[in-house]
Amino acid sequence: MSSSSSSLHQVPLTIEGAWMLHQMFTFQPQWHALGTAEKRIMLRDVSLFLRDCEAAGNGQTMFYSVIGHKADLMFVHTREEPQQVHHAELALSRLPIAQYWRQTHSYFSVVELGLYESSVKTYKALQEKGLEPHSAEWNAAIQDTLQRQREAMGPRLKGEMPPRRCICFYPMDRIRGEIKNWYSSPIEERQRMMHEHGLVGRRYAEVVKQIISGSVGLDDWEWGVDLFADDPTVFKQIIYEMRFDEASAIYGKFGVFFVGLHVPADQVEPLLVG
Repeated sequence: MSSSSSSLHQVPLTIEGAWMLHQMFTFQPQWHALGTAEKRIMLRDVSLFLRDCEAAGNGQTMFYSVIGHKADLMFVHTREEPQQVHHAELALSRLPIAQYWRQTHSYFSVVELGLYESSVKTYKALQEKGLEPHSAEWNAAIQDTLQRQREAMGPRLKGEMPPRRCICFYPMDRIRGEIKNWYSSPIEERQRMMHEHGLVGRRYAEVVKQIISGSVGLDDWEWGVDLFADDPTVFKQIIYEMRFDEASAIYGKFGVFFVGLHVPADQVEPLLVG
């Protein structure tokens, strides 16, 4: 560890945007015993719910049919405020169909953009001026940096979900072990590793849309990752390649993966009536 690395402030800056809630459901056995007419009526309510969410204009709710046994359905909500996410959650629970499904998993987070490069640059400049971390002058300079980044990255903070055919969602952590600990590595080392990690993602930018959300203090993991693509093979390719970079190979810990197919409002009834 160099003296410059050890003396720099170690906590990277972040900027936050839209709030997110992932909800996963499995149908109860009683659902399958219902007649087609009853199912159609309740599924039309789901379609209306999705249209109402779209018309509200304060975020999105996307609906996915999950592949595999972990869930049957997944709703992903993005909203400007956390209470709006909760209102969407409650509105969904009040639909008549809700008595026929069981929530198997949920994940609450906020869209996050990490600013490792800006952080190191800013901290070095403030260090050269002799400013102490958390002093009035330091805090003013940090707020100026954050505001400029918010303005520059405004569209990315909205966490807009594209209508791609497939989604892959998973939570992840950075390892905090006795031997390898991401958070005890110097900030300049973490910046270097995150830069290399980001280069992989940029190579897939044309075929994969990515949303990273932070969940430290909000849920059981540190980040949630949403990948959107028309070809699910790309999920395997990008995650496989990223696992070879240092940030993931040494410090990455991955949770449960959910892969689903996007279901537009007008396709809910045809898909689920069967």
